[in-house]
Amino acid sequence: MKVRTGLNLENRFQNERTPSSNLQGRKTMENNKQLPGGESKARLHKVFDLAVPDRPPIIGGWLAAPEHITSLTGCTRDDYWENPFHWGLQAEKVLGSDGLVGIFEPVERDGYRIVDGRAIEQRAETTVEDVLEYIENMPDPASLADDFDEQAAYQEFIVEHQAKQTQCGEMLWFQADWIVIPKALWYNEFGYESALVTLAQYPDKYRKLIQFSAENGRLRAKLIARAIQQGIHPPVLFTGEDLCGQRGPLVSPKFLRKEYFPLLEYTLEPLLQVGTKVIWHCDGDMRKVLDDVLSCGMGGLQGFQRECGMDLEWIVDLKTRDGDPLVIFGPMSVTKTLPHGDPDDVRAEVQWAMDTCRDKACLVYFTSNTITPDTPLENVRALWQKVQESQW
Repeated sequence: MKVRTGLNLENRFQNERTPSSNLQGRKTMENNKQLPGGESKARLHKVFDLAVPDRPPIIGGWLAAPEHITSLTGCTRDDYWENPFHWGLQAEKVLGSDGLVGIFEPVERDGYRIVDGRAIEQRAETTVEDVLEYIENMPDPASLADDFDEQAAYQEFIVEHQAKQTQCGEMLWFQADWIVIPKALWYNEFGYESALVTLAQYPDKYRKLIQFSAENGRLRAKLIARAIQQGIHPPVLFTGEDLCGQRGPLVSPKFLRKEYFPLLEYTLEPLLQVGTKVIWHCDGDMRKVLDDVLSCGMGGLQGFQRECGMDLEWIVDLKTRDGDPLVIFGPMSVTKTLPHGDPDDVRAEVQWAMDTCRDKACLVYFTSNTITPDTPLENVRALWQKVQESQW
């Protein structure tokens, strides 16, 4: 199996702690004054500085519904499939998003998923022996930095980021980044069965996978931190890994505490040193490991499946490891309210979230996950309109 080395800059999907102090955060905000202005950007930056804007910002980028995009923009189906990014971006402008964490681009025409079905089939064919061969062929994680051209990678990163921000106009672009952190479970590459069996039977060998992704992620974290210091990238990073299912962690929390969380903290260190608000994506029931995630330096959380016990009412009382209130990305349910409610239900949930977060957490309105084609467009419109009409 071929091993990918170095830093992947494509749009894809035990060190001492270095806390991000309030002073560091203020300095970063001062640097960011050179970022393009605008009401939407200013609203988001205010939240990232733990201040209260006129209303909660609303962010988009997870509209995985081509038919909704054609309805919102007036483009034809052929127009959309010729340039999904452009028309997805136009739909966000029509809705009035304040910021974007990306744009969904389906991998197959007339579909909506960003994962190729053939890739899923390939994972299912992967064996434990394949995983072990992959690990054996990986370079030493410690050698990645030696072969890394930081200046060239940085130039590539900022050119791409600035181009996307230009396209966004008044919306703030801060793309979700899933490769900036170490990867604990590797099921996306090898499938659940082969990845987890390898972890269980060969933990010493499996450790190399996590270490490799940690070193790779730290190199990328340095690029983003540098862009934040120079006022090119906003002081926020949205990331995470699905460590939990609906019944809790997919592997032992003890394993994660020993092998994963120390490397997560190590990887994020360059970002935390410049005051970055790192927002962690929370799918499933994370209650058993949520304190561990926050102790790694997270500034906020995104997602929240109430059906899994992740209730906003108690989450808003949590603090960062520095004692700051959390930044909340969410919590509009894409499994219940948005697809199965009506516009009044959607508006009521927006108000409930504001009431729940008021004086406790800093709210950036977002969905808990992707908006799929079975979601009524009138509910999507109602969500954006209610947030835009609200006031703190």
